[in-house]
Amino acid sequence: MTPFTPASHLTHDELPTASELAADCRAVGSNLRLERVARAAVSTPPSIHFEDYPAEVTKREIKVDEATARLAGALHLHLD
Repeated sequence: MTPFTPASHLTHDELPTASELAADCRAVGSNLRLERVARAAVSTPPSIHFEDYPAEVTKREIKVDEATARLAGALHLHLD
């Protein structure tokens, strides 16, 4: 990408070359992970039926360490 220089005042001076723009497009395209998105778009959607989910889902336990409790106390938060 072409770096911005504050000395250039005209818009056309700030525009990168066509090859730089093409390189930017290729870099963006390779980082978007479009293959994964395309697979997800055509895969089977998750079920919305109640019976397809487990009846009991255990909740994760949240552990608050001493430093977090001290910080919460200083902020007058109650982490019980």
